[in-house]
Amino acid sequence: MSTQDSKDLMEKMIAKNPGENEFHQAVSEVLESLEPLLKQRPEYLNAKILDRIIEPDRQIMFRVTWTDDNGVIQVNRGYRVQFNSAIGPYKGGMRLHPSVNLGILKFLGFEQVFKNALTGLPMGGAKGGSDFNPKGKSDAEVMRFCQSFMNELYRHIGPNTDIPAGDIGVGAREIGYLYGQYKKITNRFESVLTGKSINWGGSLVRPEATGYGCTYFCEEMLRTKKLDLKCKTVAISGSGNVAQYAVQKVTQLGGKVVTMSDSNGTIFDTSGIDTKKLEFIMELKNGKRGRVSEYAEKYKCEYWEGQRPRKAKCDIALPCATQNGLDENDAKMLIDNGVIAVAEGANMPSTPGAVELFIKNGVLFGPGKAANAGGVATSGLEMCQNHIGLRWPAEEVDHQLQQIMVNIHKNVAEAAKKYGSPGNYVVGANIAGFVKVADAMMDQGII
Repeated sequence: MSTQDSKDLMEKMIAKNPGENEFHQAVSEVLESLEPLLKQRPEYLNAKILDRIIEPDRQIMFRVTWTDDNGVIQVNRGYRVQFNSAIGPYKGGMRLHPSVNLGILKFLGFEQVFKNALTGLPMGGAKGGSDFNPKGKSDAEVMRFCQSFMNELYRHIGPNTDIPAGDIGVGAREIGYLYGQYKKITNRFESVLTGKSINWGGSLVRPEATGYGCTYFCEEMLRTKKLDLKCKTVAISGSGNVAQYAVQKVTQLGGKVVTMSDSNGTIFDTSGIDTKKLEFIMELKNGKRGRVSEYAEKYKCEYWEGQRPRKAKCDIALPCATQNGLDENDAKMLIDNGVIAVAEGANMPSTPGAVELFIKNGVLFGPGKAANAGGVATSGLEMCQNHIGLRWPAEEVDHQLQQIMVNIHKNVAEAAKKYGSPGNYVVGANIAGFVKVADAMMDQGII
């Protein structure tokens, strides 16, 4: 594929999807990475695989009407973007956040296609959600919203069609309400949602999976330099599910986490966020739904109001918050402070300029579609357990998760080397994921 062909395709895509900057960014990264592959495999171009793979199979948008605790009717917008099912039924999370719009979900769904392919499990890519904000809402309000949301969504999903999971704003509570309404409408108990509670079909280690998987991937990158996480200082952004379990696994592997953050600011604890302190964070964020500033007050550490955790001196950075939260200036600070590896626990948390700087300066960089694939991988394991009617012990699930992350690293590293970019995990992840999906599309004809 020539540079001009790539430019023409991007211009056409942008014209068809105006204003969807995150989606444009994701597609541009993939197209750029694929150039060395397409020179050797022109059949993909002849079959218009690129044109087809950047167009979702379908985009579903609907009204969600619910009543708040004061009896006032509220209206939100719901979405499901079913992007590609070439290698399996659609799979991807549901996000509840005021920032949700069609462009964000198309970016996430597009990334999900490649991420799911990298796991080696038979899962296509999708994403969904709503601009509903669960923060500050009562359990009853969240329940009424979820029930109304599922009243429309149920007709588009199923155990062999589309299996949604959780994402930002969607945890075990929301999955429970969604599943209860699905079961009531369809009169079926089946593997149609993942992230369920343990006592009714959920998988052990699923809550931990994305944070654990990101840490496992980071350790595999370090192994290529004969290093590990022992005695390494780690800066983590975010304080939600992914960040919490990344802290837990880094600590188990001998590293010291010194930062966590939320939308209000960052805590910097030079003594390290140990197991006891993490328990406080979990209760603060998951139970009280408070702010990390309360941690700073309790443990008398530094609190950087309105700032990201990039100025902390560290060996490793794990951005686990949200998209484009780590920009070029942040990357410069991390590099100046001696960072040797960055693994993305969130979806595309680093801007293109930041990624370019990391790679240019020899920093090991694990992109989200590879490094944070542990969550959807364990969702796939949950589906397997549901289908066979068994629940595996935590040790078995964690072992399989770790092996999946090791295999992802191996396949990504080999693809990068094969196509002339050794050590470039961005190129490797995009090529390895694309080849699997593209070959399946070729096999299945023009559909």
